[in-house]
Amino acid sequence: MYLEIVSPEATIFSSEVDSVTAPGVDGEFQMLNNHAPIVSILTEGTIRINTHTQSHLVFDELHGSIIPHKDDKKVLTVAINSGTLEMKDNKVIILAD
Repeated sequence: MYLEIVSPEATIFSSEVDSVTAPGVDGEFQMLNNHAPIVSILTEGTIRINTHTQSHLVFDELHGSIIPHKDDKKVLTVAINSGTLEMKDNKVIILAD
């Protein structure tokens, strides 16, 4: 599936991923490939991104908020204050603050 995380300043992340875990209003939830369409409000917390590999990812000053997990380099984390998530047709868009 394809994930795009957008903030008011810039696109924070844009790439193919294996799964995404997000902090929803009623708790954390995970989405895998072919997940049913969903729209959700996100609360303060951490988005966990499971990538197949990091070899194709580019980190620069705009991506400073993306942190590789200390134990698993295929897991990236992004801290958010709030946001909105939409998944449809294997594309996840997160508007994050």
